[in-house]
Amino acid sequence: MTRTRSSNSRLFVITALLLGGFLSPAAKAFAEPGAEPDVSTANSQAAPRNVNHNVKEEIRLANDYLTGHGVAQDFGESAYWFEKAAETGDAQAQEQIGYFYEAGIGVRRDLERAAHWYELAASSGSVTANVSLGTLYFWGTGVRKDRELALQLFSRAAAKGSGLAACYLGDMYYLGAGVPQDKAAGEKWYEKGAELHNAQAEFDLGLLFFDREGHAHDPRRAAALLRESAAAGYVPAMYSLGALLVRNPNLANSADEAMVLLNDSAKAGHWQSSLLLGVLAREGMGVPLDSSAAYYHFRVAALQGGDAAVKMLGADMRRLSTILAPDERASLDQKAENWFGQHRNMLEFVSKEGGGSCKVFRICTGRP
Repeated sequence: MTRTRSSNSRLFVITALLLGGFLSPAAKAFAEPGAEPDVSTANSQAAPRNVNHNVKEEIRLANDYLTGHGVAQDFGESAYWFEKAAETGDAQAQEQIGYFYEAGIGVRRDLERAAHWYELAASSGSVTANVSLGTLYFWGTGVRKDRELALQLFSRAAAKGSGLAACYLGDMYYLGAGVPQDKAAGEKWYEKGAELHNAQAEFDLGLLFFDREGHAHDPRRAAALLRESAAAGYVPAMYSLGALLVRNPNLANSADEAMVLLNDSAKAGHWQSSLLLGVLAREGMGVPLDSSAAYYHFRVAALQGGDAAVKMLGADMRRLSTILAPDERASLDQKAENWFGQHRNMLEFVSKEGGGSCKVFRICTGRP
């Protein structure tokens, strides 16, 4: 499964990043470390740097440049002002600029510098900085690899009410990552994270009751947990809930709930959602039997999922290619290419807005 993280308590970070379209600081606990490209910046009418600004003003400027509020969006300027505020000792700014260095947003990616700022923010009492720092120690990125210390940092943050940290502890124990495997303990941590309304913990727990081998299944409870996670914008939960409702239509809140979930998660780049939409069209399950629609969804899934999806869909695509006329296939191929061009990013979180539209606020990364 692939995931990123969020924390319900990070009001400052989320306020900025909901608008800016990026991951918040503690977002990659179990994302495999790897180079991420620097985010290009746009030139803007930068605020004068030779003027004395107080911390609140520096943070306001940083947020304005991050979100493009009243100025041209400029991640370099945002990073500059966050770092200025961080240098005064502001823990939230320290955590934010730490993430900028971790992800390469507005600055060159520098994991050691990210760790430096997370350390300072954690020492200033930031709960989420402990979580962010724990992720670096878990993988040994920018710091020495020390999973015992990661465990301590996550435990400390969970004790202070971090549902995100509780979810990470659930991962560690359930998967046996850095600690002896203890699935019962892992599930208890997922329960704790869900109690704290962490979307990823709700998702993990929901999957246990949905289809996890060796665990008692409870579709009704799984649906409730996945629905909470999906409502928070967690894309994998949208897909899993959609799949569960396809199997158990009696649990749906409306006749079209499953299809709405699958279409929303497909728009967020979740290729398995596109694949399932294709299967439903191919089989006429809950939708009209439609070979053209099936081919289209399979083509989108292949574009989104790459080699893994292409390999899985090979037989279906060949069969449908014999059914559809060449000009229809070409038209559907172009339609799929055009759609993919507008939905190219794989996203882990989206935010529902008025009118049923989805506003992206997180880029997807993976974890074991």
